[in-house]
Parts: sequence; structure tokens; C-alpha cells
Amino acid sequence: MPAPPTRGTALRQQLAELRGAGIPPRALDARALAALAANPGCRRRALLDGAGVDKALLADALGAPSGFGQSQFAFMRGNAFEAKVKADGGAELLRLVHERMGGGPEPVPGEARTPDLTAVGPEGRTARTALALREATAAASGAWTFLEHPMLALDVAGTPAFLEPDAVVVHPDGTWTVVEIKSFPMIDGSADAAKVGAAARQAAVYVLALERVAGHLDPAPEVRHRILLVCPKDFSNLPAASAVDVRKQLSVTRRQLERLTRVEDIADALPEGTCFDVTRPADELTEAVESVPATYAPECLAACELAFHCRDRAREEGAVTSLGRGLRAELGGLTTVDEVLSAAHGHSGDPLDPAVAALRRAARLRAEALGPRGEAAPACH
Repeated sequence: MPAPPTRGTALRQQLAELRGAGIPPRALDARALAALAANPGCRRRALLDGAGVDKALLADALGAPSGFGQSQFAFMRGNAFEAKVKADGGAELLRLVHERMGGGPEPVPGEARTPDLTAVGPEGRTARTALALREATAAASGAWTFLEHPMLALDVAGTPAFLEPDAVVVHPDGTWTVVEIKSFPMIDGSADAAKVGAAARQAAVYVLALERVAGHLDPAPEVRHRILLVCPKDFSNLPAASAVDVRKQLSVTRRQLERLTRVEDIADALPEGTCFDVTRPADELTEAVESVPATYAPECLAACELAFHCRDRAREEGAVTSLGRGLRAELGGLTTVDEVLSAAHGHSGDPLDPAVAALRRAARLRAEALGPRGEAAPACH
């Protein structure tokens, strides 16, 4: 008699059924994790990412395609720049790490350790990376170690996510540093703040995953909370680097990931037969997507492939979240635009509620400014 499936096996089968027969899971990368951590209340994204559903294809099938993606030229330029930075066993990269981060004597070109991280499958690569980090830390005295595209694992809402940073450097003093290589320019020593912020949030996910690896070592090595961001200098293809403190992003990411509802809890609440296979009829697919609660905010437009679909639904429902998280927080228990207008005009709401009181005061001021006929009041001379 065959043994009953374990909880992990049963969950994988359940998630495979949600994706559709024979559809492989889409890998959950650090960029997606950073976006997921920024909106932990969205069960829809948590489930779809946890199940490995391709949200871009799903958005196309729903008739609300996303604008995500990188041009082929930008992709090739980014790859060429990364290859240049990592050439010669990471000699230039290690020079930049030493220059900006310290942590040991100046690296000698050709003498840094570059362990082979190849293995079968993401689990194998994760185990090989952990072994390489352990060996490099044990033998770190006086030597640099450069790990190119290591594989890290992080438990997200009950499912493993495999992450691949551009590089991790083990310093001669035994500390670990995450290196992020981006193709946007660093002009006169500074880069676009929004892009740097996005890179910092992504790197914080890598730092968090590295801390999990370090926690299994005795003594646990220090994972540096300053990462090295490498970008093209000005408008050239020469590398420039800056140390970026990600402690704030790390704290937020850790807290938000802990708040995520476990994927199996969301999946268990779905109607029987729910499936996100994009080959299914549009009405069935829409019903499946709508069966999972979403928490839309305008910030989703820059982070989620389903943002246009969720925005349309939020507007149809009159949800105040479509106006921004900041406003939603100010309105307290008022969750729809109709409720807000009713409270502002005195038709509903507790007058002792600060949000209701502020709305009614704003309505009075607006009425005074527009005058009795809704026209602008005459200017005073």
C-alpha cells in the first residue's frame, strides 16, 4: 500500500493543478519577491506567484496585457556590461568591492577563488552554493572568493523561492557582500533615485536569503547590510560602483514576508476546480482570478503584470484603494468612493470619526468656495 503524500508533496500537486496540466512553474525571482513584500495584503499575487503562474500570459488572456518587459537592445547591453564587470575571474569587480567596502587586503588579479557552482536543478545549485560559501568562509584568511550567479533559497508563504543574485563576494575577513549589477548609468557618482531604490529592495531579498544560509554555520559569518551597486559610469561602458545601505529595505522585506498568508491557506479557500490555465475560456479564467481577493493600489502598476486588470475591477467597485494607499489609510473604515461621498455630505458615518469629520469640513469648504450655484466665488479686491 503506497504511503500517503506528505504535506509538501500534496501542496505541490495542488499548485500544479492551479497552473494547469503540464504547465511548468514560473520561477519567483527577487524582483517579484520585493514587489510581493511591498503589498503583503494581496492574496491574489501571493497565490499566483507561489503557484508559479505566468502572470504576463494570464493578463493577456484576460484582455488586460501588461507593459512589462525589457527591449532586446537593453537586454543585450545589460548582459554585455555584466560580462565586462565579471571578466578575468571578477578582477575588476573585486577591485571595486575592495575600494568601496574594504574587508581585507587588496585583491591580486587571478588569485581569487571562483568555485564551480554548477549542479542539477535549483535544489542542487542551492546546496552547492551553501557548500561553497561554507568552504570560502572557513578558508577566508587572506583570500577573496567570487561567486558568480550563486543560487539561494527563501521560504515564501510556505513555498520555496530560488534566487540568483549577480554575485556574492566573500571577503578575506569572512564577511559576505551582495553585488548588484545594473545597466542604468551612474552620472557624476549618482544614479536615478527610483532605480537605485528598486535595486536596493531587490538586493535586500538576497541579503535576507544569505542570512538564512549564514545562520546554519557556526560561528555565523556576517552578511553585510551594505551591498555594492555596479553601474556604467556616465554614458560609457566602464563600471562605477557605490555602496548602498539596505537595512531599511531588509527590515521592511523581512516583516512583510512574515505577514504573507500561507499559500496553502489561500488555495484551500478556493472553489473546487479553480485553474489559471490561460488556454481555458475567458469567462472561466476571469471567474478563477476573481475568486482570489486582490488588494490593488496605483503602486501595483510598476510592479505587477495583473495591475491593469485589478485596476479596472477596483474602479468598477469604487474601491478607494484605486486612489492610493496613503488616502486609503486616512479614510479608516470607509472603503468605497460612495461611502466617502455619503459621509462627506452628512448622509452616513459617525461625526466623531476623525475621517468623517475631516470629510465634512472639506465638503463645507468646497461649498463655500464654489458658491450657491456651484460657481467659483468672486475674487476679493
